[in-house]
Amino acid sequence: MLPHEPQRRSQLGFLYLPPFRVQGISVAGEETVVQIPELDINFDIGLCPRAALSSNFVALSHGHMDHTAALTYYLSQRHFQGMGTGTVFCHPELEAPLKGLMEAWISVENQKTPYNLMPLEHEAEFKIKNDHYLRAFETNHTVPSMGYVILERRSKLKPEYVGLPQPKLVELKQQGVEITRMLEIPLVAYLGDTAWGEHFERPDVLQAQILITECTFLEKDDHARARVGKHLHLRNIVDLLQVAASPSVVLTHLSRRTNMNIARRAIEQTVPEQDRKRVFVLMDHRTNRRRYENQLAEAAENS
Repeated sequence: MLPHEPQRRSQLGFLYLPPFRVQGISVAGEETVVQIPELDINFDIGLCPRAALSSNFVALSHGHMDHTAALTYYLSQRHFQGMGTGTVFCHPELEAPLKGLMEAWISVENQKTPYNLMPLEHEAEFKIKNDHYLRAFETNHTVPSMGYVILERRSKLKPEYVGLPQPKLVELKQQGVEITRMLEIPLVAYLGDTAWGEHFERPDVLQAQILITECTFLEKDDHARARVGKHLHLRNIVDLLQVAASPSVVLTHLSRRTNMNIARRAIEQTVPEQDRKRVFVLMDHRTNRRRYENQLAEAAENS
């Protein structure tokens, strides 16, 4: 009798939520990396698929190994392949241990991998590209943890000046009149591993175009386990959907023990019908593939 082939690596989850791709792998306790290629960022780096190397930034939610284990590999491979020095954002309490981790690899490899480490305090921001900013905020997990929002800032003419001729606008500006206002548009929010808390009341989270949140537990009897591990239960997602304006809510961090058919059924039975169309599970390959095929067909019809 022939032996079985080894289990193949997990397939990347993929969602196209225009204008952004959300791709990666997220399995509770094993590995999490969620990439937004258009925004040049990976959220967490528990493993490093080749696609993740193309993003210049990594934002770590916390230090658990299933979210950080591939950090050194990511930094090393970017350097090895001439892709530039990677930049890593983290909770301030992770700065020293992560530096120690990188120093340890100098002794192991007998070479030094360049990297940029940027600890971010609660509410701190960093410009990642053009008018896009990464904002950090504290969450509530069993270790120091952060969530992140990527914002776009746009300058827009104040309503009272809309319709005025250009020469008049120039004249007002020369007189020192502030004729524009700054709009702040939350594009993507990422919560990482976290319990329910005040961070789910933040306007920049609730109004994000794409809200990526963990949902480790779905079974009815798992509320206590979720509380002890400071994770979320599907019932928390139902509460979130009642207040979040986000058109797309992406669930991550389901356990490998959770059969996807059971997950689909739990969502169908628990999430109100009017909210189901905006709930996506990153690792639901069958549903997401069918959705993307429909998007391709629709694009072909309109071309």
